[in-house]
Amino acid sequence: MALCYPMAMGLNKGHKVTKNMSKLRHSHCHGCLTKHTKSLRDMIEVGFASYKQSIWDMLKFSKDTQALKFIKKRVGTHIHAKRQEDLSDVLAAKRKAAVKD
Repeated sequence: MALCYPMAMGLNKGHKVTKNMSKLRHSHCHGCLTKHTKSLRDMIEVGFASYKQSIWDMLKFSKDTQALKFIKKRVGTHIHAKRQEDLSDVLAAKRKAAVKD
């Protein structure tokens, strides 16, 4: 256990001063959400990509395999295409909401 004396050694050595608190630079605000951008993003409703619209139409008429092939052609691999198939879940949720109303 070390005693705390005002000695010029260790971490607390030297003349005691208070740090000057300077204003943050503008560059530190990069990536922060401002009120303006938040309001704009709330206003704009983000839709799907154009190729997803055609997939949407295929899924409406229960052409699942054809939709999967189409996604695979656009995205590249089968695994990526299966990840993109979440549109069927969105479609099912919209149908449930339509039934409730």
